[in-house]
Amino acid sequence: MKRVATILTMIIAIATLATAQPQVIHTWHGTSVNKEDVTLTAYVPEHPNGTAVIVCPGGSYHWLDLNTEGHDVARRLNQHGITAFVLKYRVAGIAAFVTHYRVAGGGNRFPHMLQDLQRSLQLVRANSANYGINPHKIGVMGFSAGGHMALMAAVFGNDNYLERLGITTTVSLAPDFIAPIYPVVSMTDKCTHGRSRRGIMGEDRLGDEQLRNILSMELQASKIKCPVFLVNCVDDPIVDYRNSVLMDSALTACNVEHQYLQFATGGHGFGATPSKTSAEAATWFTSFLEWIDSLK
Repeated sequence: MKRVATILTMIIAIATLATAQPQVIHTWHGTSVNKEDVTLTAYVPEHPNGTAVIVCPGGSYHWLDLNTEGHDVARRLNQHGITAFVLKYRVAGIAAFVTHYRVAGGGNRFPHMLQDLQRSLQLVRANSANYGINPHKIGVMGFSAGGHMALMAAVFGNDNYLERLGITTTVSLAPDFIAPIYPVVSMTDKCTHGRSRRGIMGEDRLGDEQLRNILSMELQASKIKCPVFLVNCVDDPIVDYRNSVLMDSALTACNVEHQYLQFATGGHGFGATPSKTSAEAATWFTSFLEWIDSLK
């Protein structure tokens, strides 16, 4: 019986290794930034193909849809050999959404969420060998407000927002590709998603025209130096579809390599879950995989 128990223990151990559990990384651990709630959850496939994606869930910069637009996306990426990292970044919070008021000091707002993403890019790239990742194949995929995050990663890729925190880096903070999915784009156009603008800027800075321009991704398209995969649906009831139309036009005008998929139906908030969108919009994920392969 003792031998049987030993064998069973070994089998369980082997099974556990074969189905490695996601690893939660405290992004700011070991720095002066006291934000233990900012995390990266690493999903490593059994056979990594060298590509990595940092996944930024949406939530109007007030909350995060960590399941549909985070962990579920990561698991699906894993099925195709892509290593995924789900970023739980700083947002304004539910209280700010309800009261339209921030805590003393302004609470979470730009550039906090961008710093969370740049720190994540730094960590993933610096530790790429440990995850079987090609350091030149690290991208950012974001949904809704997370799509705005993905665009910011590319726009500000050469602007080190970690320096002001006393953090030095020897690796690039720029993504090698981005995939904004039904993204928030503009902070100035009439199609602006007001709740996201309030979430990232803060109520007291909404009148800051310079900041609104800086955070309007269609006005910053010339700074994007990596390929872009852009997706949205015309019947999106949350983020006006014209956000992506503006971005597509700006990328085209600036000769930025990109692919734009616009679907007539599909709505919003579906992540990579086919059952939560239309049959046509559900094809975006397969198209993304084909697009990634074309970049090799």
